[in-house]
Amino acid sequence: MDKKEQPGLKRQLSPMSVWAIAFGCIIGWGSFINPGKKFLPNSGVAGTAIAMVLGALVMIIIAFSYAYMVPKYPKAGGEFTFTKMCFGKTAAYLCGWFLVAAYLTNVPMNSTAIGLIVDGLDGSADILKWGFHYQIAGFDVWMGEMLLAMGILVLFGILNILGVKKAGFVQTVLAATLAVCAFTLCLAGIFSAKAQGINMEPIWGFDKAAAMAAGATTENIGEFAHTGTKGILSAILATFAIAPWAFVGFDTIPQAAEEFKFSYKKVMLIMLIAIIFGCFVYTSNNTVAAIALKNWPDRVMAGEWVLLIAAEELLGTFGKVLIGVGVSCAVLSGIMGFYLASSRLMYSMSRDGYLPAVFGKIDEKHGTPKNAMIFCIPISLSGPILGREALGWFVDMSAIGASIGYFFTCAATLVTLRRDKDGTAFLKVMASVGCAFSVLFMVLQLIPIPGFEGVHFGTQSYLMLAAWVLLGVVFYIKERKNFRAET
Repeated sequence: MDKKEQPGLKRQLSPMSVWAIAFGCIIGWGSFINPGKKFLPNSGVAGTAIAMVLGALVMIIIAFSYAYMVPKYPKAGGEFTFTKMCFGKTAAYLCGWFLVAAYLTNVPMNSTAIGLIVDGLDGSADILKWGFHYQIAGFDVWMGEMLLAMGILVLFGILNILGVKKAGFVQTVLAATLAVCAFTLCLAGIFSAKAQGINMEPIWGFDKAAAMAAGATTENIGEFAHTGTKGILSAILATFAIAPWAFVGFDTIPQAAEEFKFSYKKVMLIMLIAIIFGCFVYTSNNTVAAIALKNWPDRVMAGEWVLLIAAEELLGTFGKVLIGVGVSCAVLSGIMGFYLASSRLMYSMSRDGYLPAVFGKIDEKHGTPKNAMIFCIPISLSGPILGREALGWFVDMSAIGASIGYFFTCAATLVTLRRDKDGTAFLKVMASVGCAFSVLFMVLQLIPIPGFEGVHFGTQSYLMLAAWVLLGVVFYIKERKNFRAET
């Protein structure tokens, strides 16, 4: 009796839908909330702009390797598949496991920001601060915030199960609305008389911990500003080191390669546009947050939502609505896109025996990896439970996972170029430079360097990384006998 053929993924994604997935993943909550939380204090306006442009250039260099490899191996799994075909089973498992961390941590990361969004928009109403609550790292976690975030996570998880065409349409609407909001805010920053260049000082950021300990204000914040060659370099590196997290999303495109209904030749252009759009939004939002407020250092040290206050200063109530709509689209598109990428990666790893077989089953009606999605949903519910202070920990986990994926993709490109002899010298140089930068990102993230405080992981991030490695070792020991080198 013949075994029933396993249904496959359906080809339903247009170029616009794929761009929306990439852009929506790149621009999540961070571009709206991190100006006050990380970018302005760590790097200032100038340091952040330089770091983001450099980060975008590095991502474009790395994107050449993706554009070369996708037509070679047009299957769900992306970097995992590339690594498996070029370096074997163990390396593929290592790459795939850390990519799951890069993608899946972005879902709870975005959901954790939902409570922060509502808290910023509702003023003193505190409409979600009800029911039981507790503290993690000094921040309150309320049942109302948890239930709203969990409801959205479950809803968008179900939408992903119901079909990639429906998910792609919703993603396109969210990403397009997000882009409109970001451009509108940028224009307000350019043309409003309330925006003053002098407000950007200190342009390289300042030592937030020292300033707060000394009770500093905007008036004397210059005493704590990052200055000199070492201070400026540290300011740039503090944001550049998390560029893999900031731009993670363009690399989700290969995860959906089996669902494209267009030529693979368009992949490079789609990635390029998504990266450029992402760089613009990060840089623009951060600059607007500072240029509109004379006392942004005070606001940063008070833990306020700096970009929201800046938008309201420039545009009044409309500015507040604009930020509300923009960040909501960013968060929801991030959840949608990373759900899709995580489930497709797990599906591919399961299909090849690297994860339990249950994750490799395709829903016959909807053509989606239903079981992988069902696994992703409860894992993502950890975000609302851990609260907003976990945002920084998730950023670090995503950054190291993405860096490992970038390294293996560029290295696989070099191996494939040597084997197939069908590439150019330019592509070989791009892949080599991509490898070097990927290693640099990992060094900056993992190894404390004297004089460059704030660049490497914090204690909680090291603990999360250790737990993820331990869980990966358990899965590896359990599943390695089932690994298949090829599909």
